[in-house]
Amino acid sequence: MKKFEVKDHEPSYLPDGEWKLVWADEFNGTELDRSKWDFRLNFWGKPFDAYTDQGIVLDGKSHIELHRTERNGCYVSPQLQTGSNSFDVPKSGTDNPWGQDEIWPLGILEEPKFVHRYGYYECRCKFQKDPETMWSAFWTQSPTIGARFEPEWCGIESDIMECFQSGKATTGNIMGGYGKQFRQEGRVKYDLQETEDNWHYFGMDWQPDGYVFYCDGKEVSRADKNVSHVPQFILLTTEVKGYRSSCPKVIEGEFEDDAFIVDFVRVFDKKGE
Repeated sequence: MKKFEVKDHEPSYLPDGEWKLVWADEFNGTELDRSKWDFRLNFWGKPFDAYTDQGIVLDGKSHIELHRTERNGCYVSPQLQTGSNSFDVPKSGTDNPWGQDEIWPLGILEEPKFVHRYGYYECRCKFQKDPETMWSAFWTQSPTIGARFEPEWCGIESDIMECFQSGKATTGNIMGGYGKQFRQEGRVKYDLQETEDNWHYFGMDWQPDGYVFYCDGKEVSRADKNVSHVPQFILLTTEVKGYRSSCPKVIEGEFEDDAFIVDFVRVFDKKGE
């Protein structure tokens, strides 16, 4: 890996080759840049009680904090995304041009803030204190995952980093959708090596012939059997564990704050491509 300097910010570490920066959020200032990010508030076609548009803090030092927070006596947490999924959008009601609302109640998919195909996707982050009760992730997803049999033409989910457990991370791809066609490739769980400042780098080199995933400058996984050839959007997410079986999770005892902290998200393309 080689260092890529960014003025007034921490550097990137990129695979060999010549790269150009094409999109980034350094999280400057104290307000979320809504030209770059939306909140994911829906799940499987309806508003979801465990997601929130609260709990976002920009500290003025180029860091964003995604905090677990409280609503109606329950834990909730934010999810940020630069696009959205067709199957997460709630039904549109009676706005079908042919009057066939009983068979075509599709929601309206809004224009994404940012979608991209291929390149190197990187974040620098610091984990939540207690991954046993809250997990965090940096990933990309297609708006149409599972919409056709060939994942290369409807896109996949690429988990650049998921943290479910203290001292460990998960990396790899999900394709085919989330039902019976669910498949995995290159998904591994690995030990995180401690760093002096507790910050970690995670990256994904996505090219037409495959993916290479990195943690702190070291390769951790590869996948080349089902490569998405469609643009995908970026997500920074937190979720309270147990929310899918108890929606949302009730706070027992005193509220305990926790946060996933991100220094930057950057996307690079290979020069000349």
